[in-house]
Amino acid sequence: MRNPTKRASALHDKQSEPDDRELPIDKVGVRGLRFPIQIRDKAHRFQNTIATVGMFVDLPKQFKGTHMSRFIEVLNAHGSVVHVDNIPDILHAMQRKLHASSSHIEMEFPFFMSKSAPVSGMESLMDYTARFDATARGSDIDFMLTVRANVTTLCPCSKAISTHGAHNQRGEVTVQLRYARTVWIEDVIRIIETSASSELFSLLKRQDEKAVTERAYHNPAFVEDVVRNVALKLNAHPDVTWYKVTAENAESIHNHNAYASIETR
Repeated sequence: MRNPTKRASALHDKQSEPDDRELPIDKVGVRGLRFPIQIRDKAHRFQNTIATVGMFVDLPKQFKGTHMSRFIEVLNAHGSVVHVDNIPDILHAMQRKLHASSSHIEMEFPFFMSKSAPVSGMESLMDYTARFDATARGSDIDFMLTVRANVTTLCPCSKAISTHGAHNQRGEVTVQLRYARTVWIEDVIRIIETSASSELFSLLKRQDEKAVTERAYHNPAFVEDVVRNVALKLNAHPDVTWYKVTAENAESIHNHNAYASIETR
């Protein structure tokens, strides 16, 4: 009978072969991995959700490839649920295990908030999208939070020129930011929703629908208004050190979208 240990040791390590093309790779790794994570929640302390994860390292020019299985080993070594506070440990573990000078992890996940309808007060869960991007270069770590939320915008021009009504549409606002101290996802969502014509709700009764429609009519906003409104609030936030805001409206009377973007200089 063959010795399984001896057989395993004879397997060739193709990834560690030298490469003569003299081209280092900025990022190589795995993407599209789904994994349970636990994030800090302002209302309930913690929220459990499922993230779509990407994990990458740099690859020096002399190596043919990296060891993809090691990314999964690192992730699972931190338990069946990843805590956000573990991200620095995961980044440094990737550097050590894959002999890399830099490492990067991305986590995109649904985030839920309970919202009350404006008149009836009926509560329902609303979903948003949040994302963490973290990079380690040596011992230094750069962390960026991204939050996406949908809003209603009503066209100021349409309202000004129309005898009756005005066209409105659903818009998506994305905020990317870096901070000196933790900025809550819920607070970023609130900044976005209060910068448009109206926020969205999962559950609305007729009296709520009337209130939301009238709120939007009395608060018209172009995409330019939305990004500027968000930027002013972020400028006033004591812990935000950098941001980029984008807004994109799925126009209801055009076959194209309206877009605006603003970033700190």
